[in-house]
Order: sequence, then structure tokens, then C-alpha cells
Amino acid sequence: MSEPYYPPLSPLSTGLSCTCPRCGKGSLFEGFLKVRDVCANCGLDLKNEDSGDGPAVFIIFVLGGTVVPLALWIETLFEPPLWVHAVLWSAVVLGGTVALLRPLKAYTIALQFKHKTPHRPPGT
Repeated sequence: MSEPYYPPLSPLSTGLSCTCPRCGKGSLFEGFLKVRDVCANCGLDLKNEDSGDGPAVFIIFVLGGTVVPLALWIETLFEPPLWVHAVLWSAVVLGGTVALLRPLKAYTIALQFKHKTPHRPPGT
């Protein structure tokens, strides 16, 4: 009996949907950020998947590159008190981090799957 065929999926689509990088159907996460041991749909072993610090670095670049210019622009336009900046930008950074962390972690894992990182035997 031959193994089932899984067509190559886009790392971006499986990352944004937080699904298994092989089948695109099973959920990648067990909790908010904990990766499942095995895909419930196709049985892909996910317990050794590790995204490292990549998603956090991407978030720092994306949010830092957008929040700092926005904060400077708001300061120039309206000159709000310092506490307004503290409340506003803390909420934006916290919300952006929570919104981006999970899909970026899934995207990093999907990229590793697509490019067959060294810890994964070929053909799996």
C-alpha cells in the first residue's frame, strides 16, 4: 500500500490559517502557542518543530517599523500628553504582538517543513 499523496501547500496559507504544513487541514496548535505532537488529520509528527526566535524578531521589526513613525506623527500633529502615548502605544504593541505571534510561528514552522530542515528525515 502506498502512502497518501499530499500536494505541496503554500507556507503562507498554512501559516496564516495555523494549520498543518503537510495536509493544511489539522490544527497546528494545541493551545495558544503550544504546537501539537501529531497532526490529528494526517499524522505528521510535529513534536520536534521549533520556530525559535524568528517570529518574535519579525514582530519587533514590523511593529517597531510602524509604531515608532506613527507615534512621531501623532506627536507632531496633536502633541498629546505623555500618558496618552504610553496608553495608546502600549495597547497597539500588545495587541499587535498577540495578533501576529501565532500566525508568524505557524508560518516559520511551515517554511521549515517546506525546506526540510536538518532535524527532519528526508521524505517526511
